[in-house]
Amino acid sequence: MAETVDGPPPPAAGVPGLFGPGFVADPYPTYAWLRAHAPVHRATLPSGVEAWLVTRYRDARAALADPRLSKNPSRHSADRHASGRVGIPGERGAGLMTHLLNIDPPDHTRLRRLVSQAFTPRRVAAFEPRVRELTERLVDGFAGRGSADLIDEFAFPLPIYAICDLLGVPAEDQEDFRSWAGMMLHTSGKRGGVGRAVKRMRAYLAELIHRKRLEPGDDLISGLIRASDHGEQLTEDEAAAMAFILLFAGFETTVNLIGNGVHTLLGHPAQLALLQEGLAAGDDRLLATAVEELLRYDGPVELATWRFATEPLTLGGRSVGAGEPVLVVLAAADRDPERFDGPDTLDLTRSDNPHLGYGHGIHYCLGAPLARSEARTALAVLLRRLPDLRRPGDAPEPRWRGGLIMRGLRSLPVEFTPEPVTERQ
Repeated sequence: MAETVDGPPPPAAGVPGLFGPGFVADPYPTYAWLRAHAPVHRATLPSGVEAWLVTRYRDARAALADPRLSKNPSRHSADRHASGRVGIPGERGAGLMTHLLNIDPPDHTRLRRLVSQAFTPRRVAAFEPRVRELTERLVDGFAGRGSADLIDEFAFPLPIYAICDLLGVPAEDQEDFRSWAGMMLHTSGKRGGVGRAVKRMRAYLAELIHRKRLEPGDDLISGLIRASDHGEQLTEDEAAAMAFILLFAGFETTVNLIGNGVHTLLGHPAQLALLQEGLAAGDDRLLATAVEELLRYDGPVELATWRFATEPLTLGGRSVGAGEPVLVVLAAADRDPERFDGPDTLDLTRSDNPHLGYGHGIHYCLGAPLARSEARTALAVLLRRLPDLRRPGDAPEPRWRGGLIMRGLRSLPVEFTPEPVTERQ
């Protein structure tokens, strides 16, 4: 529960390292300081927007489920100019705002219920063989070489091809999607580049939805078009916005989950060996808890998406004014020692692990089951086929992308013993 009295402001010296050099590479010391000294802290972001950062687990969990924190910047942001600098660049101009990350009940309730009909656990389970096929094919592309960039050659293309298949994007168009996704990923700090990619994607989705209305198939876009609830259906703009956010949110989070996860494992050889022993023995039971721990320890989503106070409220002892932005720092909450034993220790066997990596409450990530399935498959195939996977001895320090919400590696060079050609046939 939120406190009912104002807490003290942070020390006058300010927050050490917040958004400064080295912060993107390792934000956790700064987040530890915030949890201890300023658990709900008003900060000026690199974009110039001022927002409250929530870093303790109990406050974060409460904020994620608080109906007084709206997801709709157009309606509830106190700073109309700032509302154009939050969210996904280009989505407003492209008519893609009506998706689950930008709306509140009752519209959110209606849309989520409609979309859930097309995005069922059964569909995800039925899709797992295709994910494995895509994973094996990607590993085939570099397994005989002895080295690879696991971001560019594996973690990036896998979720793109998977979500394209799931949405029903024809094979001949999937390279266009890969190009647009690459623009969004590699220009994540430049809103103009992302915005251009979003506009191109929107034009394509409008055409694809029109084709699916005429010739529906057994794919997610066709399912979105067919979905109905008491006679209500998604409008074309709603269907396009939902397809877009499933692609946008579904690919970058999984790129980072796989990339950050493998990087973490390579830095913890004892934990990696534990996972490999089980896989070598044909026992993949540890995979499930391993993925959850990787999500907690260094997850793909650093901050939850924007929220705005619909009325004055108190959060973690600080007064938040109506219309002020609130950002829940998932990465900080998931290392809170008040909730997790040894939070800075990687423990793939951790069973008490209610992390917030995919959110909490009504906005819990709809695509989380697919992302988990892709991560489990990616790790199982990669570690089974390349058991001595390692960072090169002369590898430079990793370079990170930090687009405020997401955090992931730009590249991940690795070495391994090449697979004999016969094994790859």
